Amino acid sequence: MEAIILAGGLGSRLKAAVPDVPKPMAPINGRPFLEYLLDYWVGQGVDRFVLSVGHKREIIEEHFAVRYKGIEVDYAVEDRPRGTGGGLLLALKHLRQSGAFLILNGDTFFEVDLALMRRYHQDRHAEVTIALREVEANSRYASVKIDNDGMITAFDNRARTTGRALINGGVYLAESTAFAGMLPESDGPVSIEDHLYPGMLAAGGRIYGFPSHGRFIDIGIPEDYRRAAAMLPGA
Repeated sequence: MEAIILAGGLGSRLKAAVPDVPKPMAPINGRPFLEYLLDYWVGQGVDRFVLSVGHKREIIEEHFAVRYKGIEVDYAVEDRPRGTGGGLLLALKHLRQSGAFLILNGDTFFEVDLALMRRYHQDRHAEVTIALREVEANSRYASVKIDNDGMITAFDNRARTTGRALINGGVYLAESTAFAGMLPESDGPVSIEDHLYPGMLAAGGRIYGFPSHGRFIDIGIPEDYRRAAAMLPGA
């Protein structure tokens, strides 16, 4: 299975703590965060990566080159900031295999059993399945609503609730046809969470949520970046 990793963002909120490298290359216990992602997903069966890169991309390309531990690495290079959605649409052109593929946020480590997620996805004939994480208090993320069968009914981008909520964990399993024909509506940045998925949902797309309880860390802000060192030493 192939995986697209979205690694092109500016990482503005983390810049004070990690000023010299792109966010996915932030050092965790002496290793770039992105290595932890690749190691985990290789262990889950990924056999080819496409890295969607932009900001300080040369650092990522020089570190990983075209192979990582024997696994092929390709690059989709943004000519301008395109957002997660724009970066994804650009990276789709680099996929070579048919069937389902993974999309991963380059600043998020979420332990998800890919075999279970894939079975769940297939059983429901989903176009996209999003790994969801339950949190006790949600002051940072948009929440996701699902029905009894796991179909996503709404993306609540008002986010920020004080109670328990299901949030998008940054791991997506998608069919190769899921984004067919999609084009950015403008030359500006396009968000997966704010534009692509809500648009698919409004058009009747089959998007499901797969709740998972594995380790989860998003290094996008300094506090969580510092917590990652305790979570990932053996990842």
